[in-house]
Amino acid sequence: MICIEIASPGAPEVLTPVERPDPQPAAGEVLIAVGAAGVNRPDVLQRRGHYPPPKGASDIPGLEVAGTIAAVGEGVQGWRVGDRVCALVSGGGYATLCVAPAPQCLPIPSSLDVVAAAAIPETFFTVWTNVFDRGRLASGESALIHGGTSGIGTTAIQLAEARGARVFATAGSDAKCRACEALGAARGINYRTEDFAAVVREQTGGAGVDLILDIVGGDYLPQNIQALAVDGRLVVIGLLGKSASAAIDLGQVLRRRLTVTGSTLRARGVEEKGRIAAALRREVWPLLESGRDKPVVYRTFPLADAAAAHRLMESNEHIGKIVLVT
Repeated sequence: MICIEIASPGAPEVLTPVERPDPQPAAGEVLIAVGAAGVNRPDVLQRRGHYPPPKGASDIPGLEVAGTIAAVGEGVQGWRVGDRVCALVSGGGYATLCVAPAPQCLPIPSSLDVVAAAAIPETFFTVWTNVFDRGRLASGESALIHGGTSGIGTTAIQLAEARGARVFATAGSDAKCRACEALGAARGINYRTEDFAAVVREQTGGAGVDLILDIVGGDYLPQNIQALAVDGRLVVIGLLGKSASAAIDLGQVLRRRLTVTGSTLRARGVEEKGRIAAALRREVWPLLESGRDKPVVYRTFPLADAAAAHRLMESNEHIGKIVLVT
């Protein structure tokens, strides 16, 4: 197979196309002939040497793929050779062949092509487990999504709005704020020119939002606390800011009964990821099948041009997902 190696930690140019032996599915796994693979921020961190793959995972970057099942391992039920699937993987996505645990596979929605399907798993798994499982966002509540035009952000806005929440989102330009609103946000907030906590409190009549999904980390913690309503939940899923730590006013946490939590997805076990996949198939797949919601694909690149895809990712110019096509 052809795959993309990280020759050594560094700039996008270290992403190198090479040949490797074809992988074989173990028991409980399927082998996918990859048509497209999503590009995500953790791939960039791995390339820089800051996010090593979990023990036993492939050293090849790439956390989500879509394509056709080429082989099934022992004991696999529910999938056959020729099935069109998208899958969450712990590594190995930047390749023409990729193995995936069978429980982490989902059928490609009939309304989507393989490129759009490759933009689903990482962001939809992440949003579901953090916004709806951990964050318990319910219909009639409100949410603030940071990084509203990222892959995570565009997914979270759509799913939260579809499930009856009022959504606010931050972005780095007025044009990106309008893009958030086009996806369903009630108000896009330009974090470069506006105080998002003040805007949220003004928009909610001083109450604040019930949930915040944060990809920034310590830099945003004081404002996030200010923006939360009574019984509000802050869910941290990234540390893209300058600091992973910050002082917190515990008095505010006590008085307003706030919850501060967070999670990562990559290192979780197959069983847990399988449960998330089952929830997505039950709760979200009808939205994708109907065309009510869909992943936002900004641009595609050939697999061999993974370096160019990473340069675009690091420019922060994109709205939605970047996808590699084999």
